[in-house]
This record gives sequence, C-alpha cells and structure tokens, in this order.
Amino acid sequence: MTDSALPAADRIPDLRSDLLAAGLSVDALTRLWGEEAAEALHRGQRVPAERALARREPSALATLARLFVLGLPVAADAAAAALPAFGVDGAVALGLVTSDDASGTISAAVDLRPYGFVDAAGPAEWWIVSDLGELALGHALPEDHVLGVGGASLTLSGLMLQAPVESALDLGTGCGIQAMHAARHARRVVATDISPRALRIAALNLALNEIGGVELRLGSMFEPVAGERFDHIVSNPPFVITPRSDGVPAYEYRDGGMVGDGLVASFVSGCAEHLTRGGVAQLLGNWEYRGTGDGLLRVRDWVDASPEPLDAWVIERDVEDAVRYAETWIRDGGTRPGSPEFERLLAAWLDDFDSRDVRSVGFGYLLLRRVEGTPTLRRFERLHGSLGANEAGLGVHLGEALAAHDLQAALTDDELLRLRPVVSGDVTEERHLWPGADAPTAILLRQGGGFGRAVAADTGLAALVGASDGELSVGAIVAALAQLLEVDEDALRADLLPAVRGMLVDGFLRA
Repeated sequence: MTDSALPAADRIPDLRSDLLAAGLSVDALTRLWGEEAAEALHRGQRVPAERALARREPSALATLARLFVLGLPVAADAAAAALPAFGVDGAVALGLVTSDDASGTISAAVDLRPYGFVDAAGPAEWWIVSDLGELALGHALPEDHVLGVGGASLTLSGLMLQAPVESALDLGTGCGIQAMHAARHARRVVATDISPRALRIAALNLALNEIGGVELRLGSMFEPVAGERFDHIVSNPPFVITPRSDGVPAYEYRDGGMVGDGLVASFVSGCAEHLTRGGVAQLLGNWEYRGTGDGLLRVRDWVDASPEPLDAWVIERDVEDAVRYAETWIRDGGTRPGSPEFERLLAAWLDDFDSRDVRSVGFGYLLLRRVEGTPTLRRFERLHGSLGANEAGLGVHLGEALAAHDLQAALTDDELLRLRPVVSGDVTEERHLWPGADAPTAILLRQGGGFGRAVAADTGLAALVGASDGELSVGAIVAALAQLLEVDEDALRADLLPAVRGMLVDGFLRA
C-alpha cells in the first residue's frame, strides 16, 4: 500500500467485481493447486503451488493466485486480462501492484487472498489485503509490516463472543480482521491502531468486503477512546515480549513498546474503564514466569488491581522456555537461525529475560467482564493440549459457559436440586478396569466440543450425568443414587452439588 489515503477508492467496486469474476476463493485455490500444495503454503513453501500452476491452463484465477497469493510477477497483459474492470492502472493507483515497463511484468505490492470461516451466523468468505510476507519479500520484514490473517488472528476470531451488542472496540486492529468479525454482531465498531498504514489497509479491507459501521481511529491503547465505554472489546495486541535495546527490530504488529509483559498488564488494568456494565473484554496475551513465581498468579494480580471489579476467566494454552520463546519471535521477523544476526538478537533477548529473572513465558486467552459488586467468576486454569471440535469457533461455547455460570451462581443449593438438567450430546464416558474386575478403576467424562475437557468422575457423578435426561431433577437423581449406592443422601448431595455446578459451566450438562 502507498502511504497516502486510499487513492482510486471509488474504483474498489470494480476490483470486487474482478475478484468475483475470477472466482478467487479458498476452495478455488485449493482446487487450483491441490491439497498438498495448499498445506505447503501454510508452512511457507510456495514451490509446489508454483509447479502446479505451471501445469494449468492460463486463467484469471491462476494469474491472480500467482500475483497476490504466491507473490510472483506476472506478464502485464495477463494482469490486464485478470483485472478487466479495475485495470492495472487502478491496481497501481491503489498501491496493490507495481509495474516494470522494462520487463513488461507486474509485481504485487501487497498480499491479497481469500479467507473463509464459520461463526454463529454461518459460513462466510472475505478477501484480505495485508503486507507481503517474508516468502514474497525474500528478506526480513520491515518494522511497519501489517500482518494478515495469522494463527493468532484465527485464535481470537474463533474465541470472540457472538451475542448481538450495541458497540464493540477492536484495539490494535492491524489489517482490520477482528473489527470485521466484530461487525457481524455489533451495530457499531471502533477500531484503533498506532499505525496509519495499518488503518489504511483496514479501510481497504472494509471497503472491499462492503462492511459498514466501523470507525477507524489512530492512537495507542485506550487513548483514542478516552471517556467511552463498549459492550465488547477485542484485542490481539502487540503483546510479544521484546528487548528494549538498540538494534532489536520493533515490529509494530507485535511489539507494544513496553518492558516485559507490561502491555498485557496495562490492558487488564485499563479495560474496565471502557466497558459497559456486563461488558466483556477478550484478548490474547503473554505473561512471564519470573524465578520460581507462577505466571498465572501474575495475571490474577493484574485483575485484582483493576480499579473497577472484573470477572476473569484466564486460560493458559502453552508455556515456552525463555530460549525457545526468543527463537520463535526472531524467526518470525525473518532472521534465519545460524546467522550472526540471529545470534546477536538471541543474546539481546536472553539478556532482557535475565534482567527480570524470566525463565519461561505463558500464552493464553483472557476474558474479563465488568461487574457491579463482588466478582463471582475467578477462573485461572491451564488447558495445554488439543481442543474439542468447534466448527463455529469457541466463541459460542464461551458465551454459553458465561450464561451457565451466571445461572448456577444465582441458584441456591435448594434451587439447584430442583433443576432438570440434560447431558450434552457431545459427552462420552470412558471406564477403565483391570482385567476380570467388576468395578472400574477410573471413570472419565469427555466432551467432544468446547475445550475438549476430560473430567475424572466417581460412580455417583457418572451416574448423575448419565441420568440427566431433562425429566428428573437433580434432587430426585441424588435421592435415587443414595438408595442404590447405600450411602447417606445428605453426604452424597454435599459431594455432588459442587460438581453439578462445574458440569453446567463447562457444558457437560445443560439447564
């Protein structure tokens, strides 16, 4: 993209028309070069796709795929044929391509590719413009690089709550992808970024995909929305822990300019001021493990320090030791292992970690909700490993879990006993027995969706879950089990009711 404000913006409908006519879609690209080549592209290898294109008959789809997805030059006449309405001149004016008159070729100045997803509203597909990646550039990324739809973007959009709201804020919008997702459930969206370039690319993506109701603002953290509150805040912030030393690239898309995990701490302490009552903030983040301390306890301290009370559900998905963490993000910037530059940057990272006694770094999801009075949700947990099957993303499950938490938190034990729960359709039971034994040594209840949890259950809990068909109350089931197991009913009730509350919140049981 050029650094001026969307030249040729009035011709974006022509570009949309050409992309539709060429059939530039996720499925079409997969058919064009095959599953193996598509998977290789995800790993950063474009040779299989390039070889597959060489065997194909020329077409507008093949030209656009080679130009914008693979980042390879195409003949000027082929580009003109693939963009009959928009034209090469329109693409040049909008900063999408550059023209080399000497060689008669056109080269991409940006990455432009289809992006498909499924959410609560159903399947949809957009075209997303971002900066060219390392593969197309052939060198390390510039510091003002605007990232496309990466793994973190997919994670956050999948986690996003999808209940309709009046207003939403996307803090650190980048190419605009989270603001676009938020616009599917929020009537009004404000999207901010510290990068004018990112906001121009976000504006292009919004226009290209005909998404309205999104206002773009320049500024850092919550500065552009001072005094405003939102029903929903989402953020894939520049949370990557980066040394604050000379010679270390400060990539705008991942480095918020603060020491250590200070940016995430700042977000947590400041978000309540910008949430409506009951409003929810969702973000991705890193937290440091310092010395023998627990990183999740650091996050709990941030939540407790909020000037306004917050419910909190924080899930740690992974932990990397300091060396691996540094290696990951140095490679992410395009510096190859084994080079003198890589070793110099690694030393800078490790010096920075040593200055705070950081031994490892956690990564995960934060869900924060502004409440009145005493918070009822304080959940800090580690869920390392695979998730359940969630076609429409985890956002639907999280929304249901919040509603279930609120329901059970409002019920007294006597009211809970009158509840008639139903076991979720994705729950299965595993029983492990020694050969020849009559009684199981272990019982596991597993969910196929949600977070794919496995809960160890005793005979009483397994039987209660199995008997939950919507007809019997919890109290009736407990009474029957006490008689069957020949145990004291009051003791069994006291043992099972907390587990029932947890089963409701985690989605094993539904009210």
